[in-house]
Amino acid sequence: MKGPGLKLGVTGGIGSGKTSVCKVFNVLGIPVFSADRIARDIMDSDEDIIKKINSVTGKDLYSNGFLDRMALAALIFNNSDMLHKVNSLVHPVVFDHFATWEKNQSAPYVIMEAAILFESGASKLVDRIATVVAPEEERVTRLTIRSKLSRQQVMDRMKNQMNDEERIKLSDYVIYNSENDMVIPAILEIHKDILKSIGNVN
Repeated sequence: MKGPGLKLGVTGGIGSGKTSVCKVFNVLGIPVFSADRIARDIMDSDEDIIKKINSVTGKDLYSNGFLDRMALAALIFNNSDMLHKVNSLVHPVVFDHFATWEKNQSAPYVIMEAAILFESGASKLVDRIATVVAPEEERVTRLTIRSKLSRQQVMDRMKNQMNDEERIKLSDYVIYNSENDMVIPAILEIHKDILKSIGNVN
């Protein structure tokens, strides 16, 4: 068999808990490709991408030997044209990595986890999509605790992403991930549904 039978995209807004959800899928034996982590690795190590990012931004963002992410964020945050240019450099390389990785997996299906699955065009590379949703206040709390961002910075980043309603409309599954939600049964239900759809049911 050449690669898995199905590709599931998992997305969600910043702080929604999509990485925690993917860890559960991983425990079920489903390989997870983290597009965001691979994008970070590419921006730190791909010489060609490094040169192009410096060229697009007009600055040396690698003066310390690694990408100054805060400086890049400050440059692209309110400049959609520059954001688009940087993304158009990085996303095709990430997609190539995914294509190679996916062919080498032997699980019944695989997952691409991506914060901007729809915005980047990665949604076209997967067969089904699950969106992870959590209440805004819980997301803000999670992010201010785990990152050095202020509440206002978190809110600004949320506004820059597609909202939950838009994501849900484009998704096959929705996983509600608030403190009051039973996340694992929801994940098991999706897992069972996918295995059934590809004829891989014990």
